Amino acid sequence: MRAVQQVKSWARSVDVFIVSRSDAPEVATIRVMARTLATFYAFGGTAGLFISSSAEPGGRASTLFALSLTALVAAAVVALWGARWPRDVFHVAVGAATLLISTAVLVAPDATTSLAAAVLIAFVVVDAHFFFAGHQALAHLAAAVLGVTVALLLSGVGLGVVVGLDLVLVGIGIVIQRLVVLASSASRDPLTGLSNRRGFDQALNELMTEAARTREPLTAVLIDVDHFKAVNDTHGHEAGDRVLCRVADIWRKELPDTAFLARHGGDEFSLLLPATPGRGGLALVRRICALHPDISLSCGVAEYRSGDSASQLMRSADRALYDAKILGRGRAELFAGGRPRRRSNGAAVT
Repeated sequence: MRAVQQVKSWARSVDVFIVSRSDAPEVATIRVMARTLATFYAFGGTAGLFISSSAEPGGRASTLFALSLTALVAAAVVALWGARWPRDVFHVAVGAATLLISTAVLVAPDATTSLAAAVLIAFVVVDAHFFFAGHQALAHLAAAVLGVTVALLLSGVGLGVVVGLDLVLVGIGIVIQRLVVLASSASRDPLTGLSNRRGFDQALNELMTEAARTREPLTAVLIDVDHFKAVNDTHGHEAGDRVLCRVADIWRKELPDTAFLARHGGDEFSLLLPATPGRGGLALVRRICALHPDISLSCGVAEYRSGDSASQLMRSADRALYDAKILGRGRAELFAGGRPRRRSNGAAVT
């Protein structure tokens, strides 16, 4: 009952609660970002090799060739290690692509080759609006447009041609941003701003495939707000919504960039922790739960085992969640295999 009173007290004390959100949704996971960036670097570098092969032989063509090889090396680096990078590192990687392409435009031996190299900046525009929030995407777009504009003008390309290319780039950016928002709405929970069950299932399949391939650990967590029905019945659904938003906001801020948090449905959240063993996930969950002691949470933690299906992994997390509830709620338990513990009186847990 103490946990119920704590949650009710908090719900009464807050009249308005706003979950912090980005200006635009970030629909790509770290692994999707890495694969996309690696693909664009690879295609850009390959295109650069063909462009340099058609240029007049000389020092500038050789420099263009070297820049193309640099892009291919970057593709390999991102493909191998990009999935482990924090999200902020991708700002550097996308910015480096802008610098690389702008330099290629500037050193190209003739105006035609400069224009051909400048077209590759479209990859940067797509990356920026697919990876980042609104203001950040616009900053990358502005840097890309400004970089190639200056480089093209210094290379002797006519102003009308340069402006035409700039308009095409801006148009691509606008369309990509709209598509990102539409795609996000299909897998986003409108209340908390987190992914919904559909988005979670997609991420789960992706991360399990990656874990099976790399043999790195993967931990799944189910998080349930204790006595949530009592809050709704006593204080109304708006109070319950504020509780859910606060939980979402705190966890979103405390989790590592590689984590995937979703609203699983109702008063339940789900969490995926790549490259994290079960005990490490348990420690992280307990630490975050301690940040809001006024809201009691029961959490079930399970580590992916080779050969597990998605349903088996989540069933293990659900059994650990059941253990957390029968052991008194307001706690996190790690699934250790076997049958879940039960109350001696066999009472059901809700």
